[in-house]
Amino acid sequence: MQKTFYPQQRNMRLLSQDTLGGFGGVGEGIAMQCLPDGRRVLWLAHEGAPKNFTAVDVSDPRRPRVLVQTDLPHAHVRSNSLEVSGNLMAVAYQVSQPGLAPAGFDLFDISQPEKPRLLSHFDASAPHSRGAHCLWFVDGQTVHMACGDPELVPRNPKDDQVYRIVDVSNPTAPKAIGRWHMPGTMEGDDAPPPTRLAPEFDSGFRAHNTNVYPQRPDRCYLGYLDGGAFIMDISDLSNPKPISRFMNSPPFKGFTHTALPLFGRNLMVVSDETVQDNAADWPKLVWLVDISDEKHPISIATLPMPPVDIHKQRGGRYGAHNVHENTPVPGSWKSEDMLVCSYFNGGIRAYDIRDPYSPQEVAYFVPEAPAGSPAGSIQFNDVFVDDRGIVFAVDRHAGGLYAIEMTV
Repeated sequence: MQKTFYPQQRNMRLLSQDTLGGFGGVGEGIAMQCLPDGRRVLWLAHEGAPKNFTAVDVSDPRRPRVLVQTDLPHAHVRSNSLEVSGNLMAVAYQVSQPGLAPAGFDLFDISQPEKPRLLSHFDASAPHSRGAHCLWFVDGQTVHMACGDPELVPRNPKDDQVYRIVDVSNPTAPKAIGRWHMPGTMEGDDAPPPTRLAPEFDSGFRAHNTNVYPQRPDRCYLGYLDGGAFIMDISDLSNPKPISRFMNSPPFKGFTHTALPLFGRNLMVVSDETVQDNAADWPKLVWLVDISDEKHPISIATLPMPPVDIHKQRGGRYGAHNVHENTPVPGSWKSEDMLVCSYFNGGIRAYDIRDPYSPQEVAYFVPEAPAGSPAGSIQFNDVFVDDRGIVFAVDRHAGGLYAIEMTV
C-alpha cells in the first residue's frame, strides 16, 4: 500500500509551474535561447505524441509564457531531445518501429521564436533504424547524436543506435561525417557479440548522451547504456576511437546515460537511468569518476540518495536519470563544485562535491504528484540550471515545466 506522501524541499522553492496547455509530458530535451532583446526562451522536447516541441518565455521565471507549441506528424514518432546553438535548434526524432519516418533530426531557424522555420531534415530512416534518441549541438557546426545508421544492421535489435557525427555548417544540407559503435554489436563485425545483462535488465548496447565541450573539442564523453561510459578521441571526426571505458555493470544493472566531464577537477560524472517502476532495477546511481589518467577511469564515490524502501512505494520510477550538463551556451549555469540532478519521484537534488570522496546533499525539491499523472508521483525527467541560479525541471507525464529557485 502506498504511504502518504508530503512534499519536501530544502534550499529550493517553487517559483512557478506551467502544464504547457495540458501537454505536460516532457522528454529529456531542455535548451535555453538568449535573445538580443534580453528575453530568455526555454525550448522543451516532448516525451511523445501529439506534441513535438514547446517554447516558453522564462524571462520572468515566476510568470512563464508559452510562445509556440508544435505537433508531430503521427503518433509513432517522438522528439525526446533537442539542443539550441544561437538561433539554430536541432530536434531529434525517434520512431516506435524500425523503418518508419521521420527518423533523424530537423534543423530550425528560431531567430523568431514564435515562428520556428524548418531549414533541413537529416534522414536516418531505414529498415533497421529507429532514428535519433538523443543529440548534442552546442557549437553551431556539428551534431553529435545517438542514432540508427542505414548502413549498419544490429545483431540484436536492442543495439540499434550508435554514435554518429553530422556536419551542419551548412544548415540546409547536413552531412554525415563520422560514426562509432561498440565492437561486436553489428553484422560484419570481427569482434564477438558482447555478453548481455540478465534478460530482465538487458537494455541494449547503444549510444545515449554524446557530450563534446569546447575545453576538449577532441573528446566525446559517451554514455553507451549497458556498455558503460566511453571517453572517445574525436580529433578525426571521421574516425572516432575509444580511449577508455568506465564499466559498472555487471554487477550493477546497466543503462549508463550521461558522462559529464569536470575538466578543472579531473573528474567525470556518470549517471545511470532507472527504467523500471517501483525501483525494480535498483540501484541506479550517479557516480563520481577520477579521470586524472583518462586511460584508467576509476569510481571514487556515488551521490547520496534518500532511502529506496520509501521511494519505491511512491509510484513510477525512482533512481538516477539526468544531470545539469554545464551546457556550453549562453544562459547556462556552469559549476564544477555543485551538481544538480533529476531522480524521477526522488525529485530534483543538488550536491556539494568540493570533496569528491564525500559528496554532500545541500538542496532538494520534491512536489506533489501533478494532476493527471498516471504514475501517481512526480516524475522529474530532466533538469537545466540557468546562470541566474534558476532550476528548470520537467515532468515525464503531466506536470510540464517547474521553475525552482535554489538558495545555496
